[in-house]
Amino acid sequence: MQAQQEHAFEFTGKGWEYFKIWIVNLLLSILTLGIYSAWAKVRRLQYFYRNTRLADASFEYHGTPIAILKGRLIAFALLVIYTVAGNLNPLLAILAFVLLAAVMPWLIVRSLRFKLYNSSYRGLRFGFAGSDGAAYTVFLLFPILTVLTLYLLAPFTHYKIKQYQHNNSRFGDTFFRFDASAGSFYGIYLKAFGLLVLAGVFFGISVALHMPWLALILPLFYLYIAGFIAVRLPNLIWSKTGLGEHDLYSRMAVGKYLWIALTNLLGIVFTLGLYIPFAQIRMARYKFSCMGLLAQGDIAEFVAGQVQADSATGEETAEMFDLDISL
Repeated sequence: MQAQQEHAFEFTGKGWEYFKIWIVNLLLSILTLGIYSAWAKVRRLQYFYRNTRLADASFEYHGTPIAILKGRLIAFALLVIYTVAGNLNPLLAILAFVLLAAVMPWLIVRSLRFKLYNSSYRGLRFGFAGSDGAAYTVFLLFPILTVLTLYLLAPFTHYKIKQYQHNNSRFGDTFFRFDASAGSFYGIYLKAFGLLVLAGVFFGISVALHMPWLALILPLFYLYIAGFIAVRLPNLIWSKTGLGEHDLYSRMAVGKYLWIALTNLLGIVFTLGLYIPFAQIRMARYKFSCMGLLAQGDIAEFVAGQVQADSATGEETAEMFDLDISL
């Protein structure tokens, strides 16, 4: 059995360096009424990918602005259809909503294929092999059931989305795997819910004791809960994700994350938004510093042994496009 080697991710982006890209992207997007935003996204992703390193090698982004613009035009067209239908007739609004729901899983699959197919490491591309049928179960059936169960099914739905997304992703001809359980998702959601209940109790006590100033502590409760979810869920998801026999990990800390998020927010407010690129670089640097790969053997040998399994994906490149969908 080969010795396990730990390789931490490293993000080498610099604030002032990225600021020049960000400000040009912003100005050109405004001047072109948003059309340049597709080109801006490519420049941004190329910078972040290029400055993300693992085992002395960086990632690369190959997406094209036209494909991104295509995805945004589709999203804009769907939004216009829904808005116009809503203004004309409530029944038409319902029909438009049903149309959006029916097409959304198909769009998500194309977007996932686009994002992974246009990402590479050491010259080898990633890929996505999820089927449309499974996507309709994960992105349509489970969300509907979640609403019908008054969101009691939300952690399970989140789990199934990540399971579908990660188990169908690959690097070369090796697939990722997702080893988390639905129970682990429920554990985090229930702890967050418990904190919300505690905040509500604290607020009730402050009212009962006629001490409203105690309610000023509530924002700190809510801030901690937001940080708890933002840290614990990615830690769970990435620490339960593997690539073949290799394992990933994420070890972010709530306190450190909140400190960076709060000071970033203050910087953005006091600079009227000009600190945004510095904030993005700072947070990316922290997140990647907490992530890594536990490799079984040499990474270079593993990559060299992979086959670029892009024959099927290559045939579908024409129908792939990017949508700004966060999963």
